[in-house]
Amino acid sequence: MKTFEKIFITLALLSTLLVKSQQIDWNRINSQTVIDMINLQNADHSLSTSSVSQVVQMGDFNNADLQINSKTNIIVQQFGDQNSIYFNNAFSSKEAKTAITTQGNNNIVDITGSNSISEGLHLNVKGENMTVFMRNY
Repeated sequence: MKTFEKIFITLALLSTLLVKSQQIDWNRINSQTVIDMINLQNADHSLSTSSVSQVVQMGDFNNADLQINSKTNIIVQQFGDQNSIYFNNAFSSKEAKTAITTQGNNNIVDITGSNSISEGLHLNVKGENMTVFMRNY
């Protein structure tokens, strides 16, 4: 049994060494290339009729954890460092259209569920160390 474990671990290690990682040229990424990418995505979305989810993060250590269904149209924008957005529409059968923007550092937005009150929600958080908890049941 130990021989099998050693062979499995060796194969796992070899396979990780053979996998080529994604290469990013960080010197070519700046505000203009990001804006060009956003404009390109917006042009592509105007041609399609399906639901759209778009996440734009500019800064360090930002996190967006989205659990959505196919009827959810969400736009998330985070500008600053260490911002987190947790969005879970609880897989409701209703269409949800939401736009969330955080500007600043160390902001947290935690939204769970969707209902008629949160329909068409536009949430803008601007500042430092802000936390927004929203529960829609």
